[in-house]
Amino acid sequence: MRSGVKEPRIYFVYLSLIRNFVPANLKRMKKELRIVFMGTPDFAVPSLAKLVENGYNVVGVVTMPDKAIGRHHDVLQSSPVKQYAVCHDIPVLQPEKLKDEAFLKELSELKADLQIVVAFRMLPQVVWGMPRLGTFNLHAALLPQYRGAAPINWAIINGDKETGITTFFLDEDIDTGRIILQERIPIGEEDCLEDIHDRMMVQGADLVQKTVDLIAEGKAEATDQSQFMTEEPLRPAPKIFKETCEIQWTNTAQVYNFVRGLSPYPAAWTTLHTQEGKELVMKIFKTRKETALTDVKEPTLQTDGKTFLRVALPDGYLYLAEVQISGKKRMQIADFLRGAHIEGWTL
Repeated sequence: MRSGVKEPRIYFVYLSLIRNFVPANLKRMKKELRIVFMGTPDFAVPSLAKLVENGYNVVGVVTMPDKAIGRHHDVLQSSPVKQYAVCHDIPVLQPEKLKDEAFLKELSELKADLQIVVAFRMLPQVVWGMPRLGTFNLHAALLPQYRGAAPINWAIINGDKETGITTFFLDEDIDTGRIILQERIPIGEEDCLEDIHDRMMVQGADLVQKTVDLIAEGKAEATDQSQFMTEEPLRPAPKIFKETCEIQWTNTAQVYNFVRGLSPYPAAWTTLHTQEGKELVMKIFKTRKETALTDVKEPTLQTDGKTFLRVALPDGYLYLAEVQISGKKRMQIADFLRGAHIEGWTL
């Protein structure tokens, strides 16, 4: 019995030592793990900030070259990622070409153990294969679905009720590497690109940190994407171009989702034809759909000239809520109608 009393005491002392040891050990590993972060837009900043604020040793940032802006292109604007890095005294590399020998030399001199990619360019093997622990990417979809440049857009355009985020190790092909972690994100009926982007930006930063924690502790288990395949066909997420954004007036649900998936940028658009025979491009940022039996065979523009502008389709009406025409600002439909005389305009 006496030994039975002592053993639990020894056990609890041991547990106490483990509890005290693990955080200190992880803290040491954070300082020793040399990380290079690669990203450019606002979407990537929370992920970088999460690492810095949690004590990780970010030894360098790779981002796009400064962009010339202004009427005369005489002002250089830094990327959001560069702006954050400069404020936190993190060295910044801005290569024009990722295979440039001078850039590769600078990158190798950072002696990164791990590289992290969030909203950046496609990397050549000589870059992603450089660190001893590899390079992982944060992808804005539940891989293997929506491989490509515009996963959030296409998930909404296709009317999905759910999307997600994935961290995975880069390999030779685009978005095909072994998956580390995934988290699901619901898509609400009225959510647009901006809503999901902002939600994913915050949740993605948390997933990046969780992934780095696992890698730092040697606990990351990467799984081949074949293990995530189902009977559902794989849907691609190709890059969005201006031509991609032109509305095809097929049915209310399709157009409603199309507008949401491109709002606020680059924005869905259509061409209106005026009574004078002119063409006017209209961007559409928000709509409301109404199911109804109509007698139209072709998309028809309808308005009372004051409160509503809608497109009648064979399966119902699509009310335009926020629009913009060339040379004007984005506005609510009632404000637009006050300044426009669109009786007789057609699609």
